[in-house]
Amino acid sequence: MQYNGAAIIAMVGKDCVAIASDKRFGIRNQTVGCEMKKVFQMNDKVLVGLTGLASDMQTLEQKFRFKNNLYRLREEREMSVTAFSNMVSSLLYESRFGPYFVEPVVAGLTEDGKPYLCGMDLLGAPVLTDDFMLAGDCPEAMFGLCESLYQPNLEPDDLFEVLAQCLLSGVDRDCLSGWGCVVHVLTPQGLTTRHLKGRMD
Repeated sequence: MQYNGAAIIAMVGKDCVAIASDKRFGIRNQTVGCEMKKVFQMNDKVLVGLTGLASDMQTLEQKFRFKNNLYRLREEREMSVTAFSNMVSSLLYESRFGPYFVEPVVAGLTEDGKPYLCGMDLLGAPVLTDDFMLAGDCPEAMFGLCESLYQPNLEPDDLFEVLAQCLLSGVDRDCLSGWGCVVHVLTPQGLTTRHLKGRMD
């Protein structure tokens, strides 16, 4: 799970949700690139962040898009974040005997506009939370920061500030992730994406 390096944090705010990832793509301690996309928007209300083996991340992103598009064609509506989360969980559990080495974090807004967070292990066992969810290589450092800085019912701008500080400070304590980060804040009005610079040493 630490072969390519990754760090993802998702947080709940007041009628909004945010998810952030680092940008580093490496092979163990060797950095190959610093513009890797790890958070993907599935529809207007659903974001998914993937950590783990880079090849499995890309494979799963394509599978998620395929199933999401198929659902849209069959049902003639967008997939809700709870339905998407269950789909991800069952897809991972289907391949439990030869699993994808990926830990997804699903973040989004439910049909009534409430924030939703769900994290999974590589077998698809879901964990629901109402504050923050971590995945990647340095959860110990990020947990301490999140528990110190997080407050419930943060406005979107404050949520962005807290999330950015937690991720940038957390990845500074880990050599396998970092090199800048990207923060997505999802509100009922739409998605805001900001790219931040980080330490590159």
